[in-house]
Amino acid sequence: QVQLVESGGDLVQAGGSLRLSCAASGSIFSISAMAWYRQAPGKQRELVATITSGGSTNYATSVKGRFTISLDNAKNTGYLQMNSLNPEDTAVYYCNADVRAGPLTYSYWGQGTQVTVSS
Repeated sequence: QVQLVESGGDLVQAGGSLRLSCAASGSIFSISAMAWYRQAPGKQRELVATITSGGSTNYATSVKGRFTISLDNAKNTGYLQMNSLNPEDTAVYYCNADVRAGPLTYSYWGQGTQVTVSS
């Protein structure tokens, strides 16, 4: 069993920064990839950023240059550094991880953390 726990969400003023964390625990051999998604009220969940265990990253156009995704394989923890936040970034942020447990890989989701950006 694997659990993902996000933390770091908060209320912040426009222009501010936050760092989200996603800690994986349980029967983990390794994390092959991690992604951050977000869902604003009344909107569909959207992909924000992805990272592979090798360090390859991709970002949504709306966050490119402002957000940075990283993955600490030794700690089984991923991060999303968010700078220059604006009210459009307000959403519940979820992490998703592809976790290797033996020969198979499973996908897990965290419970979400609220990010609110005030104007």
